[in-house]
Amino acid sequence: MRISRRRLLQSMVGTGLGLATASAGGISYGHWVETEWLEIVHRELNFERLPSGLDGLRIALLADFHLYPNTRLEYIEQCVAAAQRLRPDLVLLGGDFVQATAEAIFDLAPVLARLSSTLGSFCILGNHDYWKGRDIVEQGLRESGLPLLRNEGRTLEFGHAAFYLAGVDDCWAGQPDLTTAMDGRQAGTFTILLSHEPDPASSYALDERIALQLSGHSHGGQVRFPFMGSPFLPPFGRRYDMGLYRIGNMLLYTNRGIGVTAPIRLNCRPELTLFTLRAGAKPDPSRVGAP
Repeated sequence: MRISRRRLLQSMVGTGLGLATASAGGISYGHWVETEWLEIVHRELNFERLPSGLDGLRIALLADFHLYPNTRLEYIEQCVAAAQRLRPDLVLLGGDFVQATAEAIFDLAPVLARLSSTLGSFCILGNHDYWKGRDIVEQGLRESGLPLLRNEGRTLEFGHAAFYLAGVDDCWAGQPDLTTAMDGRQAGTFTILLSHEPDPASSYALDERIALQLSGHSHGGQVRFPFMGSPFLPPFGRRYDMGLYRIGNMLLYTNRGIGVTAPIRLNCRPELTLFTLRAGAKPDPSRVGAP
C-alpha cells in the first residue's frame, strides 16, 4: 500500500499519461524539464496573534528530497543555493530525505547543512525515512549538525519576541505526539507546527495554540490534470494536497516538495517556499488557491 502512488506513477510513465499527455513530447517534458524546474513561491501570511517583533520573519521550507535514484544530488545543491540567496531567518526541512536507501543521507545532509540563517535549520522525519531506516537517517542528520524535532519543540527568539516551533513525528510510519511536542511551550507564545503529512491538520487545528502548520508529503501529486487535480495523491496527503488553507483559526501550507518518487512532474513543479509573517488580520477563504 505504501508504494501504490509510486507504482501508479511509474506505470503512467511507461504507458503514457492518457489523453492529456499521451504524446512522447509530453512525457519527455514531464521527465526531463519539470522534475528540476524549481519554483520559488513567496507567501505573506497574516496573523492577528503575531507579536509585532515577529513581523517580517522569513521562513524557508524545503521538503521531500527523495535523494536517489530519481532525484540528483547536483539538483538539490542548486535548490540549496537558491534558498541561500533568499536569506531566510529560519530554515525548515520537512522530511522524506531519502528514497532508495537510508545511506543516501550521508550525501544529502552535508549539502543541507550549507543552509544558514539567523535562527538555524530544523528537521522532521517523513515516512520514507522510516521505511528505509530511521536510525541511519537520524545519524546522518546528527553528524551534519541538523537538529531533529521528533515530538518536541524549541522556543526561538527573533526581533525581541519569542515563538515556539514544534515538530511532530511522521503520522504514517511513526508515532506523532502533539501533547509531548507542545510540552515546552510557554502560555501565549505564537506557535508554528512542522508536520510531514498535511491531512492531520484537521485534528491539529483543534488545538487553538497552533497558528500555522507547515507540511509536505503530497508532492502535489506530481502530475495534475486541468479541472481534475491529481489522482496520484498518497494517504495523509489527499485532503490538503498543495497550497494554503485555513482550518478554523489555523493556517496550513502544503509544499509540493523538491524531489520525486517516480521520475516525472506535469503541471506540478517542485517548490521552495519562502514565508514572510505579518502582524494583523487579513481575510482568508477556507482555501487559498495553489501557488
